Amino acid sequence: MSTAVQPHFKHHKNEEAINTVCSKLSERFGDRFTMGKALREQHAHTTTGLQNEMPDGVVFAQSTEEVSEIVALCNEQCVPVIAFGSGSSLEGQLNAPYGGISVDLSGMNAILEVCAEDLNCTVQAGVTRKQLNDYLRDTGLFFPIDPGADASLGGMAATRASGTNAVRYGTMKDNVLSLKAVMADGTIIETASKAKKSSAGYDLTRLLVGSEGTLGIITEVSLKLSGIPQAISGGICGFPDLESACNAVIMTIQCGIPVARIELLDSLQVKAVNLHSKLGLEERPTLLVEFHGTDSGVAEQAELFADIIEEFGGSDFEWATKPEDRTRLWTARHESYWATFSLRPGAKSVSSDACVPISQLAECVRETQKDIEATGFLAPIVGHVGDGNFHVQLLLDPENPEEHAKADAFLGRLAERAIAMGGTCTGEHGVGQGKMKYMTKEFGPALSYMIAIKEAFDPKNIMNPGKILPEHG
Repeated sequence: MSTAVQPHFKHHKNEEAINTVCSKLSERFGDRFTMGKALREQHAHTTTGLQNEMPDGVVFAQSTEEVSEIVALCNEQCVPVIAFGSGSSLEGQLNAPYGGISVDLSGMNAILEVCAEDLNCTVQAGVTRKQLNDYLRDTGLFFPIDPGADASLGGMAATRASGTNAVRYGTMKDNVLSLKAVMADGTIIETASKAKKSSAGYDLTRLLVGSEGTLGIITEVSLKLSGIPQAISGGICGFPDLESACNAVIMTIQCGIPVARIELLDSLQVKAVNLHSKLGLEERPTLLVEFHGTDSGVAEQAELFADIIEEFGGSDFEWATKPEDRTRLWTARHESYWATFSLRPGAKSVSSDACVPISQLAECVRETQKDIEATGFLAPIVGHVGDGNFHVQLLLDPENPEEHAKADAFLGRLAERAIAMGGTCTGEHGVGQGKMKYMTKEFGPALSYMIAIKEAFDPKNIMNPGKILPEHG
């Protein structure tokens, strides 16, 4: 194969084929298929600055077999198929740039099996993480991946989601045992057994995790579960500047302290959560931290962490030992996206993330903060800094094209900065449409092999076309 990166072929919209598919879906699914504008707009919903690009129809599937039937029909007519879970993706993954059919999996929300002895479960793709953890409450187990939004587990697998607990429990790629998926021709496959390890064959599970619906539609997920910790302790502390807070995080990770969550909020983000959640925190760079384990283990971890933050100028370290106090703090963190709008009412939000090796975190955040100040943006920084991942949320005037052009340039510099430091343009938001333009720089010749996989799995390019991979034609 040539080492030159060849753009993937573009899908071309065929109105006659789309009309044929819509007519057959309407006849087959009745009121579970719609061409109403409001629902089509909702199913192309994106919380980025990207334009809403609606599908031509939305069908609400109730089983893997129905998904197979829908995909086979679309494949026959060369009509695009876009999977929809809960609509919480951030990089235009749900848009339909060439029209097509949105397959809504939210009704496929059955918890099929929980095997407490083996610490695993199997769920349909539309089950959300909160739904699963509510179901598991009396088993002593929980599913630890927590991206903040109550995302569907199929969507979390498709975007390789992570979140606040990733520093201890990993991301979706570390917690998915097996998948059931519908491939581009309608074939239903299971990617692996539920064994914790296997050396048999290609790892199709990891290939589909993070593929954003471009290789197949995930309909069932088998997941690892974790035991609910005996003790959970959380805390909060402020720092004189962002760099000191980042350096405290770096030292914590390098010392091997098994922190469960460690989150950074810059002073502007603290101001936003104060306004939104009525917390009354001092407006300075702040770390939220949580430890899981035994009573003695958590106490030891907290003591070591306290010594580290003191070394980097951290002060006013307060423990939140009551569950309701911890919940209040973490709810404020999870609502930070919505809290940011209180800083500029009426603004359009463009949220982006980057991830770098932990040793590069302080420098990357420092350079990004300088860039924000130089461009004059109102843009809080918040992040899952225990694994080098941070987010920037730009607040823009929706009627000011100059601001949006400056924002695009800023986001390009952020992505290139992270890549140059040995990192990635996205730690958890995914590529979608928004970050497709950085893929060549990040992967170079390796991108040709991704394109070859896409063309082998989906020769007609119907599976969520216009996402992840560069196109031509």
